[in-house]
Amino acid sequence: MYFIRRLLIMIPLLLVVSLLAFGLLHLVPGGPFDRERKPATPEVERNIARKFHTDESLWRQYLRYLGVGYDKDEKGNVHWFEGGLIRGDLGPSLIYRNHSVNDIIAQGLPVSLPLGFMAFGFALGLGVPLGFLTAVKRGKWEDYAGSFLAILAICIPGVVMGPVLVVVFAIHYHWFPVALWESSWHAVLPMIALGIYYSGRIARLMREGMLNVMQSEFITAARAKGMSETTLLLKHAVRIAILPVVSYAGPMLADLLTGSFVIENIFQIPGLGTPFVNSFLNRDYTVQMGLVILYAALLLTLNLLVDLAYLALDRRVKYE
Repeated sequence: MYFIRRLLIMIPLLLVVSLLAFGLLHLVPGGPFDRERKPATPEVERNIARKFHTDESLWRQYLRYLGVGYDKDEKGNVHWFEGGLIRGDLGPSLIYRNHSVNDIIAQGLPVSLPLGFMAFGFALGLGVPLGFLTAVKRGKWEDYAGSFLAILAICIPGVVMGPVLVVVFAIHYHWFPVALWESSWHAVLPMIALGIYYSGRIARLMREGMLNVMQSEFITAARAKGMSETTLLLKHAVRIAILPVVSYAGPMLADLLTGSFVIENIFQIPGLGTPFVNSFLNRDYTVQMGLVILYAALLLTLNLLVDLAYLALDRRVKYE
């Protein structure tokens, strides 16, 4: 019942997110047609506003975006709004002509998803063992070296790491392609550039979790009973120590799956990053709204999966 309630509450939460995002985006000065090269005549501006309904009040624009409401023609006939968020239609782009927001997401998401999952796997594959090693070897050179690498990964942003990887491994050694998205080799450098920061965060969380668990009473009792250190750490301690990593994994995966505009721009990857940035630069309300709602839906879904992972890893956790 708990998870059914969580699924049902996602709908009003997404509506609240859409309402807040719609209001905040329209508070920013400027509009999607302010960047036109040729100044439009008042008549053309009125026609554009009428076509995209930007001449209506904000509350009516929002209802039209949801797909709730109707218009009346000159004869008094009622015409209900077509499309809308409640029908899965995110509307047309105001800047990209003849493109809907659904089309933009459908084109970019299949690229951002694999890159995000690969960066997620890279971050976990590097961060979890590194955090485990530094905790087990606390106070030794492995701990200092591993902690230094984790902090270094956190401190170096992707906008710096990406060009460094390109210069060293693509231009100097010619091991990987410089840019684009054509084969699995094209994904290696952007995957590292995107996931290296998160690997450092995961390593820090894993280290803290392991240190806390290793000082707990049940670990002391297990050692007193003669359980081997390897079995104790790998079979029992890791299951509890990794819980902070699981909590962080939900928002992290949502960030990675929706794409990083910095990394995608550096490597010229046709994902969601470029449309996301361009929508804010060009004040493309519908694209902005669509990507915000997509991110919110991913975040809510992944947080629900995190709760399921908690149940599998820690039997003491109960949801009512």
